[in-house]
Amino acid sequence: MIDQIKKFLNEDQDPKAIEKIAAKLSDLLMKNEEVGYIAVQKKPAITVLPDSIVLTNKRIIICQPKNLGLSMNFIDYTWDEIEGTFVKENILGSEFSFTTRTNMEVSIDYIPKIQARKIFTYAKEQLDILKTGAVSAITVEEAQPATVVPDAEIIEEMETEEVTSFAEIMPVTQPPVYNYEKEQAQAAPETSKEVGLAGLSQDELFEKLQNYKKLLDNGLILQGEYDAFKKEILSHM
Repeated sequence: MIDQIKKFLNEDQDPKAIEKIAAKLSDLLMKNEEVGYIAVQKKPAITVLPDSIVLTNKRIIICQPKNLGLSMNFIDYTWDEIEGTFVKENILGSEFSFTTRTNMEVSIDYIPKIQARKIFTYAKEQLDILKTGAVSAITVEEAQPATVVPDAEIIEEMETEEVTSFAEIMPVTQPPVYNYEKEQAQAAPETSKEVGLAGLSQDELFEKLQNYKKLLDNGLILQGEYDAFKKEILSHM
């Protein structure tokens, strides 16, 4: 583990802090978990026990020495808990922070700028990998139901064909509108020829006027035609 951690000593990390963390990490890492980067806090004054942040392919681990370095607190957050990461560069170092899906914000300040940029980049890569994996899983789940769509379309077409065939074998009945058209056809010649109007009673003329009104209301004659019929009937009343 010590040899593996040596690669993180090229960005001005505190060697003693790295050595203490490496000794603890050997017992903390899970199966197939690998350390991606370690950043060590560096305050303007001499920092005997700096905080550190360890990024692995599975989580972020905050390391906080306690009791004069005799013990250390570890707080970890898996990548699927993290909503986003941020870096704020100041005059004296940078502040690296991240938010969790439970609206918790965690930050560690006085990280050297180069180290802060490295952990920010590594964190973005891990979040992108997690996001890409989630999108792929959704795509696979949606792909299987999509293959059922052609069968559903065939069923709908079959139902349409059955309804069409059923309609073809049913006897075709004349719609009620046909009677009105026939009555209109019979009424028009009668009016145009002025047959029998003079010989009708007032009640019969009024009834005929009502019949023309019904034809107008049902859209079977035009307003102009109705007005002509009405005028003709009223001239005999």
